[in-house]
Amino acid sequence: MTHTEHFAFELLHVDRSTGARRGRLHLSHGTVETPAFMPVGTQGTVKGLTVDQVRSTGAEILLGNTYHLALRPSSELIAELGGLHRFMGWDRPILTDSGGFQIFSLGSFNKVSEDGATFKSHLDGSTVHLRPEDSIRIQEELGSDIAMVLDHVVALPASEDAVVDAMDRSVRWAQRCKDYASRPDQALFAIVQGGLHLDFRRRCANALMEIGFDGYAIGGLSVGEPPAEMYRILSGTCPVLPAAQPRYLMGVGTPIDLLEGVARGVDMFDCVMPTRNGRNALAFTKNGPLRMRNQCHARDPNPIEADCPCLACRHSRAYIRHLFQADERLGPTLLSSHNLTYYQRLMQQARRALENGSFSSFLGEQRLRLSGNIP
Repeated sequence: MTHTEHFAFELLHVDRSTGARRGRLHLSHGTVETPAFMPVGTQGTVKGLTVDQVRSTGAEILLGNTYHLALRPSSELIAELGGLHRFMGWDRPILTDSGGFQIFSLGSFNKVSEDGATFKSHLDGSTVHLRPEDSIRIQEELGSDIAMVLDHVVALPASEDAVVDAMDRSVRWAQRCKDYASRPDQALFAIVQGGLHLDFRRRCANALMEIGFDGYAIGGLSVGEPPAEMYRILSGTCPVLPAAQPRYLMGVGTPIDLLEGVARGVDMFDCVMPTRNGRNALAFTKNGPLRMRNQCHARDPNPIEADCPCLACRHSRAYIRHLFQADERLGPTLLSSHNLTYYQRLMQQARRALENGSFSSFLGEQRLRLSGNIP
């Protein structure tokens, strides 16, 4: 089984009509209510927000990135300064991504062999070699609560041979990650690959479950495939995964994607969408997105959302628009705060609906409100 102390997952409720789950994740730095959304703090910061501002959104766990932090300022330096929590001033749980997605997203700068991935650094062009063992060593130096195994992601569409080759390599790398991992206070999650082929996904999941991990992520989605394809893969993959362990859908997504993921049994999500859109003047709301640069907001005295407790909603739409028109840094900060708060409130509402047995009707209502309103 697994090696981890300070880690437990309580499954509190499963919705009969959908398979959605209400749970609780116990980690070294605290408890996370699930389903949960993790803001992305790639380089040890959620862009444009202080940790107090991130905390005020309701976030209970953040994501940091192995590849970026290893290059700058280096995991050794972060370890020397007391680990990533102390370095960035965040005392709640952190999950670190392994660098596998960077192998995919920096495709023209890397080559993958059985040993690992060789990159050109995006900072200075120097050569970086990342093996599964290196990824775990870096994450152990960072001291995150959850470490991810190093996986091989391929761009879709891809040939079946390419998908199987990367998937099988991901399983072998996962075994190497587990063999190397030594921190008893750090959970280790595996990543199910297999492209848009359900039989490959199930094969990969079974191979990873045989090795045994603390949790299981579904990777290699949200890379350009239609939402319906992602939902199909989730519907077929989640039921194969162990019910007693958390499931994490990586890099997803829009508000409706999150809820469709929850409906299919996913417990954890992360995405840059709320902050990236916030920096570009787009506000998520319960009735779909608003483009805050639009002239229609110029004299609007109302907040973005009347019942929202975020930092932005203490101000008028007119003021938020003015900040963007004037190119003031406060605009992106306030909208990032609003969007992250919106995502956290959406997850809170999903958890409440699961607790009181109304998730199906909640999902139906959100589909009507949000479908088609994707920026």
